[in-house]
Amino acid sequence: MRNLDVTTLRSFMAVADLGGVTKAAGFLNLTQSAVSMQLKRLEELLGVSLLDRSGRTIALTAEGEQLLGYARRMVALNDEIVRRLSHQEYEGEITLGVPHDIVYPVVPRVLKQLKAAFPRMRVQLLSEHTKFLKEKFEKGECDLILTTENTAGGEELCRMALAWIGAPGGATWRRRPLRFASGRYCLFRPLALNGLDEAGIEWENALDTESDRSIEVTVAADLAVTTMIEGTKPPQLEVIDHGGALPDLGEQLINMYGAEKNPGEVIAQLAELLRHGFRNTHTHYDADQNRRVVSL
Repeated sequence: MRNLDVTTLRSFMAVADLGGVTKAAGFLNLTQSAVSMQLKRLEELLGVSLLDRSGRTIALTAEGEQLLGYARRMVALNDEIVRRLSHQEYEGEITLGVPHDIVYPVVPRVLKQLKAAFPRMRVQLLSEHTKFLKEKFEKGECDLILTTENTAGGEELCRMALAWIGAPGGATWRRRPLRFASGRYCLFRPLALNGLDEAGIEWENALDTESDRSIEVTVAADLAVTTMIEGTKPPQLEVIDHGGALPDLGEQLINMYGAEKNPGEVIAQLAELLRHGFRNTHTHYDADQNRRVVSL
């Protein structure tokens, strides 16, 4: 009699869903060698190869694809039995990564809704630049991340206009050279500077920092302008009504990574709340005011 181990099946599912041992190990909070050993024992028990390791990326063999369906049913049944007989609520911790500039206004509302649905789950919110969030996600350090990108990636939630931002009633945007404030790794920085160069507008760096607060203070003091997604600016700043004097910055894609393949009930619910929140936040062009408007 040969018995399958649910823990081993859970590791196999994580490798299949996340596309590799490294991310699966991070997701399961195990070492890569531990996950690899579990997969090896599972293959030896069944006498088949479950993973095709011949290419640059890991893929499932035909036997692996067949096992995956059974594994999902066995793990789901195991978890249902434990919950029903022990009256156990969902409990644990998940990590959500979100760029600083799109945390408001959607994410606080979403986290409040998730807390109401799963009161014993802890959500760690990680605020980083998109570049670093994607690196952490690839290492399995985040369960779900949102990104701001100008190219397709993950699951597109919405598109939002990128705008020039300054102090209320400020005049810095009229001066030349234009003083520009932005973080070193900000994805909007090259878009803004390329636009200024193409428009023949002379510019200079207002400060060299990675502190979003320092940038906001500098801009609020009318010492520089910056760029942000419309609808995400803090109350002490405003969208510059430049009437075409500054280049159009186009739109940014808000993408989500981590909800593509059976992420589990809690993460699936978090992903759905984020979809609803961001897809109900959109921009449209107001011809009368000659500007894009954000509806929340």
